[in-house]
Amino acid sequence: MKTTMLFAAIAAALALGACDRTSPAAPTTTVVAVPGPAGPQGAPGATAQKGDTGATGSTGATGNTGNTGYTGATGSTGNTGATGSTGNTGATGDTGAEGAQGQRGKTGGDTVIVVPPR
Repeated sequence: MKTTMLFAAIAAALALGACDRTSPAAPTTTVVAVPGPAGPQGAPGATAQKGDTGATGSTGATGNTGNTGYTGATGSTGNTGATGSTGNTGATGDTGAEGAQGQRGKTGGDTVIVVPPR
């Protein structure tokens, strides 16, 4: 940028100088700018203020429903259940019919009666 400004200043001086002269001009020398060492660094710029937060976007469209899944494998057989409680006692049966009359005993014979001592 320095070179551009210097070139513009020289061009303006030559252009204005050429307009005012009425006598023949003597040859002029052209100054060529040679860059020198860099100057010191400038001061840091001021910190910018934080901008406002942008508006929240609208909610997106609902997606398509997914495919139905496969049927799962059959589960394993369950454990055997616990033994049930003992059932109630059945009702008492009816009294049986009277038995047939036995034969009358016979006396005599080889029957021995033993009486134990006291």
